[in-house]
Amino acid sequence: MSAADSSSAADPRLDQARRFSRAVLPSVSRTFALSIKVLPGELGRAVNCAYLLCRIADTIEDAPAVAAEEKAALFDRFLDCFADRAAADAFPALVRSLPGDPAHLELIRHADLVFVVFRSLAPATRDHVRRWVAEMALGMRKFVLLYPRGIRIQSLEEYREYCYYVAGTVGYMLTDLWHEHAPSIGPRQYELLRERSRSFAEALQTVNILKDVARDAEHENSIYVPERLLAEHGGSHATILAESHAGATRAAMASLVALAWEDLGEARDYLLRIPRRAIAIRLFCVLPLVFAYATLREVTRHPDALARREVVKISRAEVKTLIALSVAGVMSNRMLGWLATRAGRRPVRVALSGGTDQ
Repeated sequence: MSAADSSSAADPRLDQARRFSRAVLPSVSRTFALSIKVLPGELGRAVNCAYLLCRIADTIEDAPAVAAEEKAALFDRFLDCFADRAAADAFPALVRSLPGDPAHLELIRHADLVFVVFRSLAPATRDHVRRWVAEMALGMRKFVLLYPRGIRIQSLEEYREYCYYVAGTVGYMLTDLWHEHAPSIGPRQYELLRERSRSFAEALQTVNILKDVARDAEHENSIYVPERLLAEHGGSHATILAESHAGATRAAMASLVALAWEDLGEARDYLLRIPRRAIAIRLFCVLPLVFAYATLREVTRHPDALARREVVKISRAEVKTLIALSVAGVMSNRMLGWLATRAGRRPVRVALSGGTDQ
């Protein structure tokens, strides 16, 4: 039994909590469920737990028809759970009537089990997770109170700040966990990765925002395309989904697309600086990255998807191909670099001969 397990042996729910954490993950994130599965042992449990804690915070932020003050109070209670077992055990009762997506509600109503897993982690691991999830939650709390009627990002600077809280923090947390758990990521490698960890995570976040603009506006009452950027082209938050202002919206979106391509370049550099010996970590990072390249390609190719209120997706066939090629080429920087570039240009499919189409 590890020291982490020994410290939590008094909690009889640990086995149940671990089973729940593994079972609920695919329903709240398909992409990261695939990636987290490849991480071994304590590192895999830590990233699984950390991701679920982030999703709990995200569920609070996105809860429709919940007053900003109530959300802020829930964030406060959520933060209490990291140091207070009684607060964690009481948290599900606070969110029992919370509206939202069923899968995310299933998670948040069993937050006590996620915190059981959190308390079973090694002390240094808990410190990394607590630090960065708390930073995320405090940032979300700030924006919820700043925009009580629904988030309405005003400027590119504010957009960057928001992305730092909801994604950049995750990049830093993961890099801290890599350094703790992977012997091949020593001090020098850690510093090189940390310089790029924020861009790695924020690139993925920007792509998600770009593909989900219509859904976020219609179903979550949140608009992340900056108002000032829209205004430069004759649009506004009020007209972002209006057919009459489709040109203005496309022009504003193009600026965010350019920003996303730039950040993806940094994200690719992050991936290629992970030592080859850290094979599981490389595979964890390459999957969401190549999916992001392919998705941003589709956003770029179909600028009118927003006017049709469509969510941009890549095909299941391409997803399977990208997974297969990522696994096959995970030890080769040349292969992974080629795959990211290729996915950003046109769909990647495996031909009947076994090679990729050209």
